[in-house]
Amino acid sequence: MEYKDYYKVLGVDKKASKDEVSRAYKKLARKYHPDLNPDDKAAEDKFKEVTEAYEVLKDEEKRKLYDQLGPNWKHGQDFRPPPGYENMHFGGFGGGGGASSFDASGFSDFFETIFGGASGMGGASFRSGGLGGDPFGRGGFSSRPRRGSDAEATLDLSLEEAYHGGSKAITLTEQEPGGPPRTKTLNVNIPAGVKDGARIRLAGQGNPGMSGGPAGDLFLKVRVQPHTRYYLDGSNIVTDLPITPWEAALGANVRVPTLDGEVEMKIPAGVDSGRKMRIRGRGLGQGANKGDELVRIMIKSPKELSEQERELWEKLAEASSFAPRG
Repeated sequence: MEYKDYYKVLGVDKKASKDEVSRAYKKLARKYHPDLNPDDKAAEDKFKEVTEAYEVLKDEEKRKLYDQLGPNWKHGQDFRPPPGYENMHFGGFGGGGGASSFDASGFSDFFETIFGGASGMGGASFRSGGLGGDPFGRGGFSSRPRRGSDAEATLDLSLEEAYHGGSKAITLTEQEPGGPPRTKTLNVNIPAGVKDGARIRLAGQGNPGMSGGPAGDLFLKVRVQPHTRYYLDGSNIVTDLPITPWEAALGANVRVPTLDGEVEMKIPAGVDSGRKMRIRGRGLGQGANKGDELVRIMIKSPKELSEQERELWEKLAEASSFAPRG
């Protein structure tokens, strides 16, 4: 019979801590557990193998004995195990009536030879109640109904969709244990004013439950896509409003775009470029937490001037006492 490298089986370093060993085992046990892989002999064998490795490496005395013998275990078959090993039993996998089980005779001859536990193995069976305790912190695997875990996905929305809300169809791919991936389409009710980074909960649309248990929930994380005209500043929607130098100097009434249509805004005389003016209640959010639209004034100068325009600008420059640089 061949030497079995339990560290390699669990994918951990020989200096791995007890917690690291436990985490590695939990990950592999979830992957290969028979409840999740029905009628899969390869997965069942792999589960027995990782269980055997964990049964040794989780226990300080067993691990010490295993490390002492190592690949040269054949030369140490007369090694006397620590007190109590001769009475070692592995029937502690029983989880209670009705739990699914499978034969534990798959523990290797190598294991039995090193630990002298063959006599303690007779007729024992693994049950989904866990490894003589609670390796998953939930009472182990069980055939009792268990709620599925929650899932999360990203929901990309245009700014208009986030602002107005409404129904949106999305298609998701989900993987059921032991089965091929499949797609499903859901109609999501998007609340008006939903913010970037918010989460929308869809009850019962997460990962499927076990043994008839309910499915978990699906959380959609909202990601508002960039817009050509607007950008977000928290719950506020910001847009740039270009105006002429004379509108800035004299003041004007101009039409400003919003996601609810254009509104008229009064530009005060003498306004500076970069100043932000507020249109209340035209941002994201709801109720008292609803943001505003911030209109940033951008004074634009003409790039090309006619001869008459140039003369007028020159006259204005000569007549004006305005000194913006002090």
